[in-house]
Parts: sequence; C-alpha cells; structure tokens
Amino acid sequence: MSIVLDLGGLGPADVAAGPSPLSELMAGLHVLAEPEHHPEATGWASRAVASAPELRDELALFAPLWARFRCRLFFPRALPLAASLDEELAAIAALRAEDFLALVAPGVLGTTAQPMPPVGELRAGSTAAEDFARSCQRRSYARGELARQLVAAPLELRDRLLEVLGAADTAFFAEDWRILRPALEDHAREVRRRLAARSPAEVLTELLPTAARVGPGERVRLDKLQIDEVKVAPRPLVLVPSARVWPHLTVKHEHPSCVVVQYAARGTTPTAELTVRDLHHRLMALTSPARMELCRHLLGEPITTSELAARLGSSEPQVSRALRTLRDAGLVRSTRDGKLVRHRLATDVIQRLGHDVLATVAR
Repeated sequence: MSIVLDLGGLGPADVAAGPSPLSELMAGLHVLAEPEHHPEATGWASRAVASAPELRDELALFAPLWARFRCRLFFPRALPLAASLDEELAAIAALRAEDFLALVAPGVLGTTAQPMPPVGELRAGSTAAEDFARSCQRRSYARGELARQLVAAPLELRDRLLEVLGAADTAFFAEDWRILRPALEDHAREVRRRLAARSPAEVLTELLPTAARVGPGERVRLDKLQIDEVKVAPRPLVLVPSARVWPHLTVKHEHPSCVVVQYAARGTTPTAELTVRDLHHRLMALTSPARMELCRHLLGEPITTSELAARLGSSEPQVSRALRTLRDAGLVRSTRDGKLVRHRLATDVIQRLGHDVLATVAR
C-alpha cells in the first residue's frame, strides 16, 4: 500500500521547500488531540496543555480539523511561502465564505471514502447540508456538531477558529516556534540546494526514509497505509519540513493550487522508520510457535545452530531455516567467533516493535 507521486514535468522552479508556522501549529495541535500517537512528545504536550487550560473546550471543538486527515486550510496554498504565522492567519481571515467552506468541509468529514456535496449546495437548511451533517455525525459526534456550525455560519466559525489559533500561539506556540524555526529553515535551505542540482524525485527519496523510486518516469512511492496515485504537474510541489509531525507523513493534493508534502525533518524522528513491508515481515516471523520457541532460547546468551538444534530436538537445517527467517526480519543477530557462528535475539528490536507498529500504522 502506498501513495505514488508522479513528478514528471516539474522543473526546479516548480518545487518549493520551507517551513510553515501554520502547518507546524496544526501538527502540534494534533499531538495535543491524539497524544497516543506521539509518546515521544509527552513532555512538550503536558507543558502546552498546562499553559492554556482555558482553550480546552475550543480545541476539542475544532479537533477534527487536525485529526489524521488534516484540514487543507492549514497548508500552503500559494507561493512564495508565507514568512510568519500572522501572514498565514491573515490569509485565512481574507477568505470568502465559499472558499472557507471548500477548504474546511472535507476536513470536517475527514475521509475521501464518502463523496462531498458541491460547496455551493452547503447552505443552511438545504438537503445537501443536512446530508453532509449526518455523514459527519456518523463518523463522530464532534464532527457532526462542527459540520452544523460550519454550514450555519461559515464566517463566524472562521473568526472563532482564528481566535483559537491566535490564543494557542500566545499560550505555547510562539515560544515553541522560536526554538524550532532555525533548524527547520536550515533544513529547507539544504533541500533547496539539492533541488538546484538534482531532480525532485531524487531529492524526495533522499528526504523520506520510506520513499522509493518506481519506474518508469519520475515517480516516487511513499510508504503509507493508503492507495493513491497523484499527478503533481502542472501544479507546484511544496515540501514542508516539520518537527512535530512524526510519525505521520501527510500528502495533500486535493486543492488546485499545489500539492503539499509535510514530513518529519531530519533529527526529529526518535527511531529508524520501517516500511510497511518490513513491518509485515517482522510480525510474520513471530507468528510461528517454533520460531517463538527458538527466540526464547536466543534471549539468554549467544548460541550456535548445533546447540539450538540439540536443545529443540530439531535438525540443524530446520533451525537454520528458522534463524534465516528471523535474521532477515531483523530479529536475530549472528556473529562469527572463530569457526563458530553464534546467534542472539535482537532484544532492542523486539522492545521497539510495539512502537514501530504504531508509528507505521499512523504514518
């Protein structure tokens, strides 16, 4: 499963890279709303929540907008990229009711599996508006309530959202951004330097540990539990590095202005990232009772194949095959000691497995 980006036809001027304070604020608000995805940010989240207890109810109301689907409103829609959060919030404040609806309504629904009615039909009291609210309600009460408020008074909801974002900036984000911004800007400058010398497909596969080139053409597969293929050109591609988005990798391509990829900048991921295929192999390697029994013996001390065979009452070829499966999955390490090869369980990998499952599923 993956998202494939077709980057054919993009030139150097068609790819922009830079941090977005609004996108970073949204990533932080997602951490506050769904902390179980982000155990690495527990300390920061606790401090942020403590700094703004008065925002709790308002953040809960708008939480569907920064849930996993991520509302398109919080991503860049024009080039050059805005220099400050104030500029990005001012661009939201200038949106007409219909434009605000178009950007926010899909985020309230939070899925592409259900069709969105035309924005022009989302008028208070209309059949389309009622159907939309019911669809959101089926997903969660919070989404249904937000949908009703959006349809009834989009500009009032826009202004209310802006107040919440401004208050969050004052309470905790401004200081957070002061610390995070220099490293993200340095990272973006390095990305732009690479883009000047290499193709967008080459640079993207360098930036994202779970990305890979697929032929023919300038196509890049992004490892996610989604299936989609996106032709980027003639729109520009905007790369937005983030310090808070991990383990998620966000691709927003529904808006005609540009395709946005928000990704974890280097140095912000607590562990190496697995591909979906690698995770599958690792889990499948542990489904065999015989291999699990072998793991139990490998936990205590390094053991040779012949010793394992003697302990398990199996033949050496059978043990060798089981070891190969575990070793290929990264669960066993084998080292040579003179003429002997000893095997030991990779306990650090086993300990991380639960976190790796969560991070890979959440990507």
